[in-house]
Amino acid sequence: MFNEILDFYLISHPVTIGVLVLLAVYFIVLNWVFFYRYFSLNNWLEIENNSFESLLLGSSSLNSNSYLFKFLQMNASAKKEVLDLGMLSATKEATKGLALISVFASTTPFIGLFGTVVSILDTFTYIGQSSGSMSVISNGVSDALVATAAGIFVAIFAFSYHQILKRKSFDLINFLQMQSDAILSRKE
Repeated sequence: MFNEILDFYLISHPVTIGVLVLLAVYFIVLNWVFFYRYFSLNNWLEIENNSFESLLLGSSSLNSNSYLFKFLQMNASAKKEVLDLGMLSATKEATKGLALISVFASTTPFIGLFGTVVSILDTFTYIGQSSGSMSVISNGVSDALVATAAGIFVAIFAFSYHQILKRKSFDLINFLQMQSDAILSRKE
């Protein structure tokens, strides 16, 4: 296995190697952002769920761990404007990292394709300089397609992660909106 990787490294175009290294860095960053945001959103979602359940069970105020609690502390009476400000702040906080993951999902296939195109051009240059047989063409093209496969691989994870975090954020904002509505309905 190590010899195969070394052989691939030795015959591949430097741009292809660079593309694969860049995609590896993307993949590491992507996973770090996803797992950090996933676990923090799960924790936050649990806090807001508990706070909402306590409101449903008759509590007169928000749980002090709820995100909206600090906004209600700013003003003695629960005003819609203050809660809306809290909702906007929570939306911003809940969707952190989504833009980066979205950029990764949309750019990684193109980065992989760039590596493939450069490798294929290199293969055609080699064919032009020698009497290229079908094995030279097939080896060059198969090595070139590794970059595209890597780009698509990273993009699949990025797109999936984006959808998962987007849904978690949506659920969280819904819990906060329900709490906000419950508080405002009690003040009327």
